[in-house]
Amino acid sequence: MKDLLTRLYVETHSFKFRFFNEENGQDLIEYALVVALIAFAATAGMSSVANQINVAFTNIGTKLTTYTS
Repeated sequence: MKDLLTRLYVETHSFKFRFFNEENGQDLIEYALVVALIAFAATAGMSSVANQINVAFTNIGTKLTTYTS
């Protein structure tokens, strides 16, 4: 019985050690979070850039209309 408990303890301890020290998926999650953060920042910044581009094209259109009329 003592041998069985000792073996069970060792197996449980080695399982926990392998499970909590496994870092293979950790890098993938970190990279995915970085990509998500970059995508969110790019999406948030696109509205102001789109507005500025729209204003620039409107100004160009107005000036072309003025000079060609």
